[in-house]
Amino acid sequence: MENLAQSENSGRLIIVAYRLPFKLVMENDEVKLIQNSGGLVSAVLSLVKDQESAAFNQAEKIQWVGFSENTAEELEGQSMANESFQAHPVFISDETNENYYEGFCNNLLWPLCHYFPSLARFDDVYFEAYQEANQLFFNKLDEIIQPGDVIWVQDYQLMLLPELIRQKYPTNKIGFFFHIPFPSFELFRLLPVHWRKMLVDGLLGADVVGFHTNDYVEYFLKAARLVSGYGNKLHYINMSNRIVKVDSFPISIDFNKFNEAYDDPEVAAARYEARQSLKEKIIFSVDRLDYSKGIIHRLRGYQRFLERYPEWHEKVSFVMVVVPSRDTIEQYQQMKSDIDQTVGKINADFGNIYWQPIIYQYRSMAYTEMLGMYTASDVALITPVRDGMNLVCKEYVASRKDSKGVLILSEMAGAAAELGEALIINPLDRQDIADSIKTAFEMPEEEQTKRMEAMRERIQSYDVFAWTNDFFTQMTMLELEHERLRQVFLTTKGIDAIRQAYESASNRILFFDYDGTLAPIVPDPAQAIISEDIKKLLTEIARRDTVVIVSGRDKEFLDKLFADMPVHMIAEHGALIKMKGSETWQLNESYEENWKDSIRPIMDLYEKRCPGAFVEEKETALAWHYRTADDKQYATRRAQELLWQLKNYIQPELNLQVIDGSKVVEVKKTAFNKGTSARTLVENGEFDFVLAIGDDTTDEDMFEALPDTAFTIKIGDDLSAAKNHIRSQEEVFHFLNFMVSSIGE
Repeated sequence: MENLAQSENSGRLIIVAYRLPFKLVMENDEVKLIQNSGGLVSAVLSLVKDQESAAFNQAEKIQWVGFSENTAEELEGQSMANESFQAHPVFISDETNENYYEGFCNNLLWPLCHYFPSLARFDDVYFEAYQEANQLFFNKLDEIIQPGDVIWVQDYQLMLLPELIRQKYPTNKIGFFFHIPFPSFELFRLLPVHWRKMLVDGLLGADVVGFHTNDYVEYFLKAARLVSGYGNKLHYINMSNRIVKVDSFPISIDFNKFNEAYDDPEVAAARYEARQSLKEKIIFSVDRLDYSKGIIHRLRGYQRFLERYPEWHEKVSFVMVVVPSRDTIEQYQQMKSDIDQTVGKINADFGNIYWQPIIYQYRSMAYTEMLGMYTASDVALITPVRDGMNLVCKEYVASRKDSKGVLILSEMAGAAAELGEALIINPLDRQDIADSIKTAFEMPEEEQTKRMEAMRERIQSYDVFAWTNDFFTQMTMLELEHERLRQVFLTTKGIDAIRQAYESASNRILFFDYDGTLAPIVPDPAQAIISEDIKKLLTEIARRDTVVIVSGRDKEFLDKLFADMPVHMIAEHGALIKMKGSETWQLNESYEENWKDSIRPIMDLYEKRCPGAFVEEKETALAWHYRTADDKQYATRRAQELLWQLKNYIQPELNLQVIDGSKVVEVKKTAFNKGTSARTLVENGEFDFVLAIGDDTTDEDMFEALPDTAFTIKIGDDLSAAKNHIRSQEEVFHFLNFMVSSIGE
């Protein structure tokens, strides 16, 4: 771990986001950077400066790459730095930026990810601009990246960037965080095939890809599987030569900043003013103008509350602040017009000269004014129809140092997964909103306190600083996982060490996979036949050592090839065992019958849908082969769908395992695998030399189950739990021949 810490501390942190975290102000012909006070900026600073075991070089400023609205001429000769940050502006022409940012990002990705596909505009010019802009961000990065630097890319505007970085800087650590919802596959697949593949592959250039919730993680993993063919194991995607970790990191806020603001004199004055001038019950909401925020639905829910519960008339003030955003766009202008009209109608229908049911303002709010409203209100009404996280609700909870107030929160906000003590509503159900407002108004103070304190404790323990630390902890753990699975190709020295261990041992056991290890992988599995040279060498080894053939093949196939050889045979990934000299195969005692009937129809359907694919029924497994399919690309897509369907269909109590093999999808019982069978044989004999060679994902079970003293060898360059690699199946014979050459008959 010490070396790891040293390697981390040697690099700088580079943040890449669409916007720079500063306002650039010209004073006396000099540019001054006015730093934003946002949560991400604070959290990033804490990563570098405040932690006892800083993850980055504290002597170096944080490098921040982002788009600048200033021109290169305006900024020429300016330092673009303050005490914490060095800014690196990216210059994008107005036309490109219009098609990139307003076009692809905000007219396509934003509505698609927020479940408004009818508002999404698909335009080739948009995607060309998106590619060009991502390249411009990379060109700026290319000027500044140094060995050891860690690059953290932010959000949907830069989905192609991680892969661009990876191609040129394969050893730098890269993180990516997606700040908006990732859509279900049914929506994501609306994107043209080429676009969606580039976006998925772009994100997979990162080491760690973060989302707000587990739902978004699952949606992305499904896209990675069905679009690019990458499966995952416990949210790790094995890309052959490296691993990507995909996980949820619910973004948060600076809890202490909002909590302490409660006692700020200006906030206290704003709170007092609100209490004096408004009715006895105050509802508050603040949002940016956007169709994802559910503002109209919120108004209709409040309208229903006033209709159904007239006893609350003249006792409630709903303060609704909408912050201007994109209001030069016709669609947003229409939305604002609808809000204006709805507010006017509600106030006209229910209000009177003494009471205005809604106090609506279309403007930005000062921080102290907003905190005054947070802490004065009885209810915060947060009703987005889709929101990646929504930090307003967390700010409201953090500001309630008095532990009073009720949060009404849409189930469509990512924050609903964390804030279960809120009154969770469906934002499209106006009666649900109306009833929740009534429940909130009638909730006893002790109940409010109980709920609020539980939410406050959760936000305090996982604040924005914990969020950034969590992300980079995962990056460190991924590096350790890479270290465990690193590829070490056998050198002459390494092979010689294995040979010496083999020579000095007296009781040896050797495990061999079949396809891809003893025999080459070929299009027709029936034609994968072991060469005479290897067969002869194996026979020679088996006369003095214990040799075990461990395969996914059925018993008939193995009998046909190895019946005349003095070897143990394990068939169907550990389900059937035939000991050397025995005439009979033994079924693993953990095997249970009667599971195939529920799985076979699914595989049969995919066989019919994919010409050339076929289902093989083994004694203890079902396999869908697609190596012989007519259209290889089509078959690969069907295989990914079948894998996804099986993994979601199979319940844990069935104890079934889905195996993503080489051009085969297989289902078998989980109680046994190559690893459990190999370990049983090793434990039943006093062996002083253990060797295992394999090439497939199923051989990983064997590599992990064998003792640390075993020599484990993976064929090919995929990441593996095996300690060593050799490059190809053809080298297996030469390796074995050299290993045993010094021992006579």
